[in-house]
Amino acid sequence: MNLKRFGLIGKNISYSFSKNYFKNKFEENNIKDSFYDNYDIETIEKFPECISQNPELIGLNVTIPYKEVIIAYLDELSEVAKKIGAVNTIKIEETGKLVGYNTDYFGFQKSIENKLLGHHKKALILGTGGASKAISYALSELNIAVTVISRIASKDHLDYSQITPEIIQENQLIINCTPIGTSPKIEECVSIPYESITNQHFVIDLIYNPSETLFLKKAKSQGAQIQNGHEMLIQQAEKSWEIWNKKT
Repeated sequence: MNLKRFGLIGKNISYSFSKNYFKNKFEENNIKDSFYDNYDIETIEKFPECISQNPELIGLNVTIPYKEVIIAYLDELSEVAKKIGAVNTIKIEETGKLVGYNTDYFGFQKSIENKLLGHHKKALILGTGGASKAISYALSELNIAVTVISRIASKDHLDYSQITPEIIQENQLIINCTPIGTSPKIEECVSIPYESITNQHFVIDLIYNPSETLFLKKAKSQGAQIQNGHEMLIQQAEKSWEIWNKKT
């Protein structure tokens, strides 16, 4: 039996969704030749060593904090990954070539496309990392105008102090792409004018642990429709699996 090994590259990822998801997938589908492990590396410079020490690897997912910096170590990018500027899926071809893809945008789109209402025309994206870039791309594909919020204002981003009640009212789709509020720091949340959120808002947190963050609880208390990142993760994982198993 030829062993197929897959895994997740990241830092401090013992909590990760992916390992258990694929372990259960392999068991439920009686897939006996495939394994999925975490590859927890302290710095991105350890990535080539990880590849060389695991010759059976044929596919990887990538998570915080390496979705952008890993691009420098790849041989090729899909057109979408180039446009987004972030990678969360890598296919290792038989030649050893490392090809980067982005399935985050796909997973996010699939998780919201049947839940958007006609008035969800403008979005606030909280955070500027690799996930934020994928979400911005997904929303642009859905013709939703995006305003990105960063800790530091720039020509492209507002900072949190600039988010007025009027901005909240205008942007009825709000997505948290930061790690703030992730377990165990569940008492934390981004600082925005929550009192301006209404029952016309759709508020999404890409965090899935806890399933209802303080960010989502505050939005829910204002009557907003809420969603965590679990469905997006399932959709992006299945897209990764499709990419890894596609014949080239």
